Amino acid sequence: MTSAHRRARTRSRNGALRATSGLAAGALVATGLAGAIIAAPSASAATGDNPFGPNVTVFDPSMSVDDINAALASAQNYSEFGTDRHAFFFKPGTYGSAAGQDNPATATGVVNGQVGYYETVSGLGANPDDVTINGAVHAEGVPPQTHCPWDNWDGGDSSLTVFWRSMSNMKINPIQQPVAGDTGVKGVCYPSDSNPDGILSPEGVADAHQLRWAVSQAAPLRRMDITGSLSVFPRFGGFASGGYLSDSRVSGTVTSGSQQQWYTQDSQLQTWDGSVWNQVLAGVNADATYTTPSGKVTADQLTYPTPAYTVVDKVPVSRDAPFVTWDANHGYAVFVPDARTGSSGVSWAGGDDSGTSLPLSSFSIAHPGDTAAAINAQLKKGKNLVLTPGVYSLEAALTVPKANQVVLGLGMATLSPTNGTAAIVTGDVKGIKIAGITVDAGAVKSDVLVQVGTAGTTKGDATDPTTLSDVFVRVGGAHAGKVETAIQVNTPYTLLDDIWSWRADHGAGVGWDQNTADHGLVVNGAHVTATGLFVEHYQKQQVVWNGESGTTVFFQSEIPYDPPTQSAWMDGDRKGYAAYAVAPDVKHHSASGLGVYSFFDTTRNDGSDIRLESAITAPVTKDVTFTHAVSRFLNGVGGINHVVNDAGKASVAGSNEDSTTYLETYPGPLPPTISSVSVADGDTVSGKVAFKVVLDDDASDVSYTYIELNKGAGHTWVTDNTKAPGSTNTGTHPKLVVDTTTLADGTYGLKVDAIGTNGKGVEKTVTFTIKNAPELTFKTPADGATVSGRTAVKVKLDSLNPQAYNLRIDSAGLQYVYQPTAGVQTYQLDTTTLSDGVHTLLATATDKDGDKTTVTEKITVANGVVVS
Repeated sequence: MTSAHRRARTRSRNGALRATSGLAAGALVATGLAGAIIAAPSASAATGDNPFGPNVTVFDPSMSVDDINAALASAQNYSEFGTDRHAFFFKPGTYGSAAGQDNPATATGVVNGQVGYYETVSGLGANPDDVTINGAVHAEGVPPQTHCPWDNWDGGDSSLTVFWRSMSNMKINPIQQPVAGDTGVKGVCYPSDSNPDGILSPEGVADAHQLRWAVSQAAPLRRMDITGSLSVFPRFGGFASGGYLSDSRVSGTVTSGSQQQWYTQDSQLQTWDGSVWNQVLAGVNADATYTTPSGKVTADQLTYPTPAYTVVDKVPVSRDAPFVTWDANHGYAVFVPDARTGSSGVSWAGGDDSGTSLPLSSFSIAHPGDTAAAINAQLKKGKNLVLTPGVYSLEAALTVPKANQVVLGLGMATLSPTNGTAAIVTGDVKGIKIAGITVDAGAVKSDVLVQVGTAGTTKGDATDPTTLSDVFVRVGGAHAGKVETAIQVNTPYTLLDDIWSWRADHGAGVGWDQNTADHGLVVNGAHVTATGLFVEHYQKQQVVWNGESGTTVFFQSEIPYDPPTQSAWMDGDRKGYAAYAVAPDVKHHSASGLGVYSFFDTTRNDGSDIRLESAITAPVTKDVTFTHAVSRFLNGVGGINHVVNDAGKASVAGSNEDSTTYLETYPGPLPPTISSVSVADGDTVSGKVAFKVVLDDDASDVSYTYIELNKGAGHTWVTDNTKAPGSTNTGTHPKLVVDTTTLADGTYGLKVDAIGTNGKGVEKTVTFTIKNAPELTFKTPADGATVSGRTAVKVKLDSLNPQAYNLRIDSAGLQYVYQPTAGVQTYQLDTTTLSDGVHTLLATATDKDGDKTTVTEKITVANGVVVS
């Protein structure tokens, strides 16, 4: 994402305007805080007992607020693609004064810092409430320099590039102030009586008891206890695009304002205020309220997409990221939380979490400049790994070979392969945890950058899943980079939690033929879960999901900005590559809260209409489901034709309705599937036949079934489900019972129409032959009877179209009838013309189709015997 590409695109959107209207009175008045940034104390002076080296600062409660603020300020201005990295830790205790909490503008003695690029700030307690900050550690948007942000002209202020930072494991009593240097911009806003110089007030001003964390991707908040409100968009309503909040409690209101999408999980909230396109909350307390046009409601009263909230009751699988702790008795350790299933609410509310505390002595502590060989030697011995802040140029991949090993990055530690290898790979074992790392593709193309398990592995554990938390991959931006697949997951039951896989759209080495990369994520393992998945700008499918029984909760993706032409971006004969592609043979998959966005930049293409046919592609089956998916045209040309497969209208330039397409569920009620029919093409049937149909094993989507017979090219229907005795159309095994002797012989079609509850149907037609020869039955005399004198021979003839009837005894003809009438044929046999003994009666009937039937029986003639 860039600030430039968003500027014109949402003039018709209401989010920023609505957010701006909520500013407190006086919010645009400068606070008067100004001055140069105070030089930070050296790391050794700041930390005392710091085992992590010069890029880590550890605070303790005895330090002055001025020293803490100066240290925080020293890292706030790192450049977006620079190599500086820093981690700040607060030991357990209370920092700053709460005395001025009701009036931040005049408060003194508060901790106040703005978190910059590659800066992480964390508490060292076992519980977030072990560290209390009276003040604010905040993240801000970037105000415009040439106009008033609230005009919403050319994008206003922006958080679209506020990436790669984090805050975790602390309680904050919000008392926010602008940092030194955030003094406003003179002369860019309209002068007024109260502001004659037209000064743009500091971005860092916040309402009383409010903390601002105005970020986009790769900027998580974890294990936070915010005893006030939280704003997650820039102060003046500027754009923000994507954030992550987990295992946290916010006692006031979370205001998302212009945040285009956001993911929250396992948290305790009071009210969430605002939604633009895709706000997803999973595992949040049921009594939380959400703002809607008609007022505050609970989750069960929401009506998607007005507003566009997705609320999931439980998180299917979650595990918070490992984190560093310290106490006076045990020193430093790393706590590894256990995985939870069906989770909701914070993990730490009742005290200590469920998990394992690992002593720091079980870790190898790496520093920038260490080789892959040296680090791998420690991993091979079974050591866990801490990557201290910095950039690691790797001649080979880091290999994590043993079950339950932990790799923990501090300060956005960055891995960059130099020889076309992966950056990090795991063995075929369970329970590995990788957290807090950034990966840069190298100039030499890699096949993959992050590989979890080897191809085909079946070794995984649902109760202790291998987990990637806060893992951020980028291709280009910092420097030229190339890869085929950024992240590949082979290990079953892997958990992907807060992943941003980004092919850079700005920075160094950026271009269609420069930072080449096919896929952001390929999942081959079964039972893989992704929570908070951000994948953007890759040149083919952003995500390819081949594994069975996968689950995603929240997905955000911008497709590439820079295909030069439509012909350069084709998936076979389909326009473009889906952002989220589930393999055709997958039987079970579920995803909730998905957003896919287009911006085909006319400065990077030929200006022609470029389209993506389907934002999401997947097999059409009842067990592959999508809940709440949106496609959105952002800017440029072209757009997205459908949301999932062929469902959902095109999202293209125009009004907000033209530009945004919501799909509540997919596939919805499906037409039934006809599994089998008891007669096949080319079969011949006769007599009484039960035509049986088997539908798929779920009858819930079946409304009714027609089973019909037709004859000839004209398809003259001769019977149907509503007329034929013995027919049924309910359930998954409908049938039609037909006495075919009542029908003329010939070629027939059996047509089955199974209609779903959505009105859509499926049809199957089978062609077969009815061939019924005439039926003959001797009525008298009985077979084996003894007769004499004159006796009546009666034969019953059943045929729709009899042509001839012939009765014989032995070889002698007795009776011939041309085109007889069906029924009993009677002949008076004079047995006195026959010799005594056994004789054979033969009755033959032929129909007009040439079918012939002959029946016989034996009689004994005994005229020499008087029969009484």
